[in-house]
Amino acid sequence: MRILMEVTLPHEPFNTYVRNGIAGKKMSEILEALKPEAAYFTERDGKRSGVIVVDLPEASKLPSVAEPWFLIFNADISFRVAMTADDLKNADLESLGKKWADSELQPAGRR
Repeated sequence: MRILMEVTLPHEPFNTYVRNGIAGKKMSEILEALKPEAAYFTERDGKRSGVIVVDLPEASKLPSVAEPWFLIFNADISFRVAMTADDLKNADLESLGKKWADSELQPAGRR
C-alpha cells in the first residue's frame, strides 16, 4: 500500500541539531531505513516539512516509518493512501458506480 507521509518538524529540536551539525546525519539515517520511493522537503506553515512516499506491505508497518520522526524530531505526521494511475484503473470504478448509484440520490441535473 503506497502511503504519502507528511512530516512537519518543529523548530526544536531541529534547530539544535542543525547547530550541532547532526541534522543531516539523522535525517539520512531515517531515510536510509525507510527506503522511500520519493522524499521532498519544503516549508509548510512556517515549519520545515517533508513529503515522503513509502510503499508498505501492511498497515502494521506504519509505526516503523513514523516512530523515527516522532522520537528524534518530535515531528507531526499525517498519512494518506496514495494511488498511481494504474491503481485507479484497477479500482473498477464502473462496477462500483453501477452497484452504488441510486438515481433517487443523484443531483437533479444528473438524473
